Amino acid sequence: MNRITSWLHEKNPGLDGPIDTDEDLIEARLIDSMDFLEFIDLLEELSGTTIDLQEVTIDDFRTLARVQERFLSAAS
Repeated sequence: MNRITSWLHEKNPGLDGPIDTDEDLIEARLIDSMDFLEFIDLLEELSGTTIDLQEVTIDDFRTLARVQERFLSAAS
């Protein structure tokens, strides 16, 4: 998760402090449409798997907790 939170802080330089695992990353505009594919690339790199966009929903990317559960559980 450290790589993901570091990436989010890099993309949002005005963001101070930790990101709560249940914070809505999309509503808070921490991930926007311009960065979404880069975010998926990062998740694929960290998980070691390809993410089939036809098999996921936006809710799978909404919070750090959900990202961990959906994409990184097997990688941990």
